[in-house]
Amino acid sequence: MGCMLSQLAAKFAFFPPSPPTYQIKKGDNGKLTVVSSSSMPAPVADDPSLDVLLIDTKRGNKIVAFYLKNPYARLTVLYSHGNAADLGQLYDLFVQLKVNLRVNLMGYDYSGYGASTGKPSESNTYADIEAVYQCLQTEYGISQEDLILYGQSVGSGPTLHLAAKLPRLRGVVLHSGILSGLRVLCHVKFNFCFEIYQNIKKIQKVKCPVLVIHGTEDDVVNWLHGNGLWKMAREPYEPLWIKGGGHCNLELYPDYILHLCKFIYEMENTTTAIRLKRIRESLGLPTRSNTNSSAQGDRCCKIKICQPKCLKCPKPRCGKCFRWPKSLCCWKPCNCCWKPECRLSCCCCCFCFKCSEWRCCVGIHKGVNGKQEG
Repeated sequence: MGCMLSQLAAKFAFFPPSPPTYQIKKGDNGKLTVVSSSSMPAPVADDPSLDVLLIDTKRGNKIVAFYLKNPYARLTVLYSHGNAADLGQLYDLFVQLKVNLRVNLMGYDYSGYGASTGKPSESNTYADIEAVYQCLQTEYGISQEDLILYGQSVGSGPTLHLAAKLPRLRGVVLHSGILSGLRVLCHVKFNFCFEIYQNIKKIQKVKCPVLVIHGTEDDVVNWLHGNGLWKMAREPYEPLWIKGGGHCNLELYPDYILHLCKFIYEMENTTTAIRLKRIRESLGLPTRSNTNSSAQGDRCCKIKICQPKCLKCPKPRCGKCFRWPKSLCCWKPCNCCWKPECRLSCCCCCFCFKCSEWRCCVGIHKGVNGKQEG
C-alpha cells in the first residue's frame, strides 16, 4: 500500500514537457550548443557567458546543465526548477537573475527532463543535484561557502536534500516549496515512511539562512507549506509572502526580484564569524569575543595556564611573554623556570628544574614538595 501511494505521489510530482523544448548538439569546436525544438527561443549559440554541460550521475544518467557566468559575481546560485518546465523555458529567467542578482547561475534538467536521459524520480533528482554540485566544485572551483541553493516547487526537494549535507552553505531559497509530496495531494498532518521529498524533516538540518517565497493564492502548493518551512528553519530569513501570487507567476511581481536582491546582498556581506555570532545571540549564548576576553584575563598568553594573582601586582605576568609582576614583593625568575605554579598558597611563584627550588614572594622552597627553607 505504501509503495503504491509513493508511486502515485511520484506520478503527480513530475510533468516533463513533451516534447522537450530544446535539443543539444556538439559543434565543430567540440562544444555543446542548444537547438530549439519548439516555438520557444533557444539560448544564443554564441553567448560567451553560457556553458552547456552534460554531466554523469551516480545512477548512470546524463543530465544537461546550463552554467551562466557573471564577471562581477561573488556568489553562485544552483537552481532546481519546478515539475513542469525544462531549461529551454527557463533560459530567459536565468539571464535576468544572473544580471539583476549579480551572480553566476547553474541550472540543470532532472533525469527524464529536456535532453537529460533516464526517468524522473525522487532518487534520481537527488543524484542529479549531487552530480551538478560536484561539477561546480571540480570544473569551476565553487565551494559551498560561496553557493546559494535555489529550489522551486518540486525543486525544493533536491535543494533541501543537498543543503542538509552542506554545513557551510551560504544560503537557501525555497520558492513555492513543499513540506512533502503527499501533503500536496492529501493535506495530511502525519509523517509516512513512504513519502517522497520529506522536506519537513530535512529543513531542520539546514544550518544556513533560509529565504522562503510563496504566493498567498497558490492553488497548487498551499501557502501553508511555505509558512511551515519558514517556521521550522533553524535560521529563517525574512520571508516574502506575495499577496495574490499563484504558483507559477511570482517572478512577475516587483517584490520578487527586490527581495531576492536584498537577500543576495546580505549573503555577500555575511561572513562565517557574523553568522556564528547571530546564532549564538539567537540561542542566548555569550559571544565568543566576550568569552575569550574574560578567560584570557587570568591566563598566560602562550602556555594557556591559569596564573595566580598577587594583591600588590595588578597585572600578573607570563614567563613566555616576559610580562613579570612589577611589585617588589614578588620573585624574579631565572631563565630555566618551568611554569608559574606554586604548591603553597603563594601569590606568584615558579619552580626551577636546574636549582630544584620554588621561588616565590615568601621565600625559597627546596625540593619538588615545596618545603620552605627559611
